[in-house]
Amino acid sequence: MEKFKKLKKIAHVFHQYGINLTGKRKFDDLYEVHKMDQVYVLGLIYELELVTMNLMKDEDAYRIKAPVQIIELLIAR
Repeated sequence: MEKFKKLKKIAHVFHQYGINLTGKRKFDDLYEVHKMDQVYVLGLIYELELVTMNLMKDEDAYRIKAPVQIIELLIAR
């Protein structure tokens, strides 16, 4: 049940950024498809860390390309 609550919070933050997580859209490249700069991606990750109360390694944050990668790292912890 705790994972479901985290997923709900994560989906809300992605929705605020205008990122759709349905279907194959969760695999879209944040830099190419959504045209986000690295600063915005890192800001998104920061907000997601705040709502889930989980921290991500800096190396992981810089190598992330898709929303599904962020979700997997934050839910696994």
